[in-house]
Amino acid sequence: MTVVDAALHTSLRTLKLSGMLETLDARLVQAHAGELGHLDFLQVLCQDEITRRQTTAMARRLRRARFDQQTTMEEFDFAASPKLPAAQIRDLAALRWLHNGESILLHGPVRVGKSHVAQALGHLAVRHGAEVRFYKTSRALAHLAGGHADRTWPQRLAELTRPALVILDDFAMREYTAQQADDLYELISERAQAGRSLITTSNRNPPDWYPLFPNPVVAESLLDRLINTSHQVFMNGPSYRPNKRPGRAVPQTTTNPK
Repeated sequence: MTVVDAALHTSLRTLKLSGMLETLDARLVQAHAGELGHLDFLQVLCQDEITRRQTTAMARRLRRARFDQQTTMEEFDFAASPKLPAAQIRDLAALRWLHNGESILLHGPVRVGKSHVAQALGHLAVRHGAEVRFYKTSRALAHLAGGHADRTWPQRLAELTRPALVILDDFAMREYTAQQADDLYELISERAQAGRSLITTSNRNPPDWYPLFPNPVVAESLLDRLINTSHQVFMNGPSYRPNKRPGRAVPQTTTNPK
């Protein structure tokens, strides 16, 4: 490396342009071969840096999302269950609901792929630059409950309100305590007022959620905000999970020997 090269490398690192460093030698070879003019050389180096920053930022957003699985919409096998509302789900993949601050309710029997679709939509939102958080509903409530104990509840509520999209998996699985119901009311109200989206997955149909809340007034206020202002997707069909088990044996057709 020449003195000029060393100085250039130092300057790029100082300017936090390490994406250019990663491809500088290859771009120089292209330039020396006459494949890149001066402006083209500068343009592709800048694009290399932009690509590196976008990739790094997306990786950070994915880590912060804390998905159970890194699933994508492209991986979902709609053919595994013809009963699924494929057109409706694909329409949601356009993310218009996210840009409008709307919410989604995915409900139906167990093992039909609700969590997969929820996380796939979340993954898609991350790829489009959104901050996403994935929680089992019980864990989100436990997180808020801890705030009552150490007086950090407002900060914890703000933490759950801030992301553009929060996914609450396994919503309405069991009866809620009065405190849990109040916490859910505050969370859903704060996110609605901020125009932030929410995805919930549930094994129960939305009308069956009301008896799970001890206070009918809280239940009506909370669920009115959630149910009547969301895209509802009923997912039904055979179990999706067995088809995704690693090492699942493929059934063999047997014939009687002649």
